[in-house]
Amino acid sequence: MTSTTDTPGATDTPDTSGTYGELRAQLAALTTEAFRPELAEIDRLPTEEIARIMNGEDATVPAAVAERLPQIAAAIDATAARMARGGRLVYAGAGTAGRLGVLDASECPPTFNTDPAEVVGLIAGGPSAMVTAVEGAEDSKELAAADLDALKLTADDTVVGISASGRTPYAIGAVEHARARGALTVGLSCNADSALAAAAEHGLEVVTGPELLTGSTRLKAGTAQKLVLNMISTVTMIRLGKTYGNLMVDVRASNEKLRARSRHIVSLATGASDAEIETALTATDGEVKNAILVLLGQVDGPTAARLLTESDGHLRAALAAVRTT
Repeated sequence: MTSTTDTPGATDTPDTSGTYGELRAQLAALTTEAFRPELAEIDRLPTEEIARIMNGEDATVPAAVAERLPQIAAAIDATAARMARGGRLVYAGAGTAGRLGVLDASECPPTFNTDPAEVVGLIAGGPSAMVTAVEGAEDSKELAAADLDALKLTADDTVVGISASGRTPYAIGAVEHARARGALTVGLSCNADSALAAAAEHGLEVVTGPELLTGSTRLKAGTAQKLVLNMISTVTMIRLGKTYGNLMVDVRASNEKLRARSRHIVSLATGASDAEIETALTATDGEVKNAILVLLGQVDGPTAARLLTESDGHLRAALAAVRTT
């Protein structure tokens, strides 16, 4: 029975009649799609008050993420173990979720000097969907399977399906297809008891609740997804030896800012003079991690390269090897 109130969107039960009745019923059951009657007059408020409300909403997201830290950590450790064997990290999602995956993947080469093929972002509809909606792409499990097949997925890879609702066919299809191929699977959603989490080996359900704008999951849900993806990529790279303490020692110095940052990193790690830093970077073809090993281990460039290769790129292990010889 439809409610007699004139509050927009308020009904006692969802209308399940018509072509989209079943889907409407599914969406009505999701907390990310829930209507908030207390915000029905938000458009009448002063701008600063709307901003204050929105800021308060955003402040709840880190707590929602914190509730899932044990599950997130387990997924990261499993991902790092696969990547240490040569596997890849693949994100798969549609719309905002897909764009966030592509964003996180694209930041890894300059930050951690990874090959672009090591961390990959797949978005339903392909690269053009980053800026323009591709109608119907998110509804296809088959499209997800084809995109993964194009990558020649292996059992050492990790596939992270991303979907705020947890019901997006593209994300679920990616996880199901990857799991059938023996790859590690992670399902990141913002609703409890989601189909995506159920399909994955590691289900990460960060429940952020109803949005300020009904169903606009680029807001709190999108923020939560960004925070979790930050953790997955960053902590995985820490586990793989891409950092030394909290220094980005694998940074790729591809522009003037990053070249200046690389010198600052060597300085922080070693306390060496500017002249010593330039000499070390010259001896190591600009590789920050190698230059630090040259300075702290008192070895030459080729020796630093060999020691890092033998230690699988872990600077602490390479330094320990120097000190025991």
